Amino acid sequence: MIQATQLSKRYNKNTVLTIDSLEIPKGQAFGLVGNNGAGKTTFFNLLLDLINPSEGHIKNNEIQVNKSEDWKPFTAAFIDESFLIGYLTPEEYFYFIGELRGMNKADIDSFLTQFDEIFNNEILGGKKYLRDLSKGNQKKAGIVAALIGDPEVIILDEPFANLDPTTQIRLKKLLKDLTTNSKATILISSHDLGHVTEVCERIVVLDKGEVVKDIKTSEETLKELETYFSA
Repeated sequence: MIQATQLSKRYNKNTVLTIDSLEIPKGQAFGLVGNNGAGKTTFFNLLLDLINPSEGHIKNNEIQVNKSEDWKPFTAAFIDESFLIGYLTPEEYFYFIGELRGMNKADIDSFLTQFDEIFNNEILGGKKYLRDLSKGNQKKAGIVAALIGDPEVIILDEPFANLDPTTQIRLKKLLKDLTTNSKATILISSHDLGHVTEVCERIVVLDKGEVVKDIKTSEETLKELETYFSA
């Protein structure tokens, strides 16, 4: 589904990402971990054609993302609050995304009912603009918006950050259910080794822009990651 080939990104003489070859098959729950500056967000930005590669390319379902926009109808993402439209209320934003995905207001209203626990009466009906919500509530709105329309590829950058413990647990269950019941390819970056290990079936570790580990998740994975990052 996702293929990175001879991919690199440089800023002046500083190389921030170098991936010779990386394949993420259709339907895989894929985790990306690494310290700050490891290249996780850079990889996602390249995958979403938000920045241009210095060399190489990424294909999404055989479509080279920086050469065609044909991947956009089946791909969704939430990287940060810049993906939101701050002057809209959450409802207006969800309806807007739904319209892009061919869904009407009734469809969206029905879709949103499954997220009552995640929203915790803090998102809908408050008549607040997205820009006025807390970072955590902006994160909730952005993640849910990324799930509208059953996209084939879902990309979430640090989905657990800024969320309270209860919402982290609920979100983890939501993502686990999604990976179990959906054919979507899900890419998650996170600093939370425990959560990403529970949700993802495969984890790649980036260090200084390079792949240093590619792990099929098992009962030993969390310990292996903790040992690596504590060394």
